[in-house]
Amino acid sequence: MLHNAMASNPVSPSASIPPGLQKADYRNAMARLGAAVNIITTDGPAGRAGFTASAVCSVTDEPPTLLVCLNRSASVYPAFKANGVLCVNVLAAGHQSLSALFGGRTPMDERFAAARWSSKTTGSPVLDDAAVSFDCRVVHATSAGTHDVLFCEAVSIAIGGAAQGLIYFDRQYHEIAAPQQH
Repeated sequence: MLHNAMASNPVSPSASIPPGLQKADYRNAMARLGAAVNIITTDGPAGRAGFTASAVCSVTDEPPTLLVCLNRSASVYPAFKANGVLCVNVLAAGHQSLSALFGGRTPMDERFAAARWSSKTTGSPVLDDAAVSFDCRVVHATSAGTHDVLFCEAVSIAIGGAAQGLIYFDRQYHEIAAPQQH
């Protein structure tokens, strides 16, 4: 179960935009911050759900913890909150259409039908051809503006075959690959 621990001074959406700084300016600036593209999945008593996210990063390796940001108004929010587990599936080159499916209003069954999935420790869907997947349990959450920041402890990891990735930069997908070893 997700522990919805509020920060001592939660940031309200209206208080988070300083005078003179426009939301559009901030969003345009953030488009220049390249980020890995991930599909975050869950399964459990509240059902199977998934969404595309770039707001994911490592927190610490002891214990192995990532953070995932999830909008509280997202249709998938109740499932993630109730299940308390998730998998961060880091997308590989060629996953642009899958990212778009999980980022749009496509029905959940159609999203999952577009790829092959397995599961590990938590039961959350693990994308079979992801660059890497982090199977996690949510150990803490805090609110910031419109989102919850979920602290997720990895309980198992699945590393994909090829060292390829997909990043989102300047509102476009870019494929990356590790240099060939000779």
